[in-house]
Amino acid sequence: MSASAIEVKPIAGALGAEIFGVDLSKPLSDAQEAEVHQAYLDHLVIFFRDQTLDEENLVRVAGMFGQPNEYHFAKGLEGHPKITPLVKNAEDKANFGGGAFHADTTYLPTPPIATMLYGLEIPPAGGDTIFANMYQAYDSLSVGMKALLDPLTGISSAGAGRVGNRKQLMNADSKSIQLRNLDKLSMEAEQPAVRVHEETGKQALYVNFIHTLKFKGWTEAESEPVLRYLFNHLKRPEFTARFRWQPGSLAVWDNRCSQHYPINDYQGHRRVMWRVTLEAA
Repeated sequence: MSASAIEVKPIAGALGAEIFGVDLSKPLSDAQEAEVHQAYLDHLVIFFRDQTLDEENLVRVAGMFGQPNEYHFAKGLEGHPKITPLVKNAEDKANFGGGAFHADTTYLPTPPIATMLYGLEIPPAGGDTIFANMYQAYDSLSVGMKALLDPLTGISSAGAGRVGNRKQLMNADSKSIQLRNLDKLSMEAEQPAVRVHEETGKQALYVNFIHTLKFKGWTEAESEPVLRYLFNHLKRPEFTARFRWQPGSLAVWDNRCSQHYPINDYQGHRRVMWRVTLEAA
């Protein structure tokens, strides 16, 4: 443990670490912030337990990792539009953002660099999130596959894709999630198939099942065999870590080099989370 009393404990070999000795309801020292940020870069996703955060504190903490922004397709909290409430009621079937591993909102020209999720009401069992390391997913590819992918550009879509009804996957039936801008589900953006992380300089696989439709200059039919291989490859168990939520748990993941999959296995129970997405500061 360092002199600043922050302890970092990895939760898996691939990625993910819990951070202890931090009360996020109070401002951290510069040294503590630097340690937390380094742990975030080293482990791709970091977790804090037993945190008591109101809306102001959550936005303040988010500012340690980037510039909080508003989510395009759901209304934020009243008075705090940059916090998106993600609610799955006991009667809801779909969970927000479920369906497959993905990076967040790659259909935007500049996707968020990070996402923060805070657990308020958690089911007694289920609702875990699995994270996957896209550095490892890329590094483990063959020389030939890397040579193919390195120059390619992926086309990401907000609405069209492999997961069926995007409105359903955003939990449109929930009375507690107020969707908006659904006329913009046709948004598309170009993203590199392999992204170079701005802070670490490492290469990460940057295609995802929910949003990446095809490669630029390729047809969907031509792209599909390569993409299907990559989608299966990137979720190999040795690239992943699984996090069990508790009330007061906070997760921050690097959207540039990780993907995540929220498991929808808690039917009949209510789950309430607050989500903040972060742009580069």
